[in-house]
Amino acid sequence: MGLCSCCCRCLEILCAILLPPLGVCLRHGCCSMEFWISVLLTILGYLPGVLYAAYVILSVDPDRARRNGDPDDYIYVA
Repeated sequence: MGLCSCCCRCLEILCAILLPPLGVCLRHGCCSMEFWISVLLTILGYLPGVLYAAYVILSVDPDRARRNGDPDDYIYVA
């Protein structure tokens, strides 16, 4: 993982703490299922939105699912 990738990940996590849907939007885009789940959870409560956004940013790799052609499969990153 390069320096730029690490800085981008830190920025996404910071955005996820301040405004959870923004962090998810930076990682997965505004029309993704992850983004809308994050919006819903943030409306229902701030803490569930933050926890879900952190989980999605740290665990789900959006590029790998797009390359395989099946956007519904989650690829977990260790």
